[in-house]
Amino acid sequence: MKEIFQRKLFDYLLSKNIENFIGVPDSTMKYFIDQGLKNNKIIVTTREEEAIGIGVGMILSGSPSTIFMQNAGFANSISTISSLVQLYEIPMIFLIGWRGYKSTDAPEHIQIGKIQPNLLSSLDLKSRVIHEKNWKSGCDWAIHRMKNKKPAVLVIRRMKDE
Repeated sequence: MKEIFQRKLFDYLLSKNIENFIGVPDSTMKYFIDQGLKNNKIIVTTREEEAIGIGVGMILSGSPSTIFMQNAGFANSISTISSLVQLYEIPMIFLIGWRGYKSTDAPEHIQIGKIQPNLLSSLDLKSRVIHEKNWKSGCDWAIHRMKNKKPAVLVIRRMKDE
């Protein structure tokens, strides 16, 4: 997703009262993260499970949150997602960078990239792949799910030129 749309994505979520953005940096969403840093709204963590834990605490205190991560980190945090977020119906948005979507990505991302849709489906996590044309409707869909006490996943594809 191009720079302007990543920045708009951040600003839009912020304008919709998403107060916290917590996660592990991923170059797929570098401009989204940069926009959050400029607004002093990003909390950087060292592990995805840590980001989820902080986000859950903030949500339970009434502060809506988005958790951002790379898809390999998402795979690492499946236990935390299934045993905490899903079990207790914690309403949060996951923003996942889809590394390995194209075979031109680094070799270590190819396998996880191939199985990303299956991981989401196996966990019964509702998701939308967002891009320049549908990012706003994807955000609205995710926010609606949060209001209905459900997690939502927005996926940004890793593009060849990134």
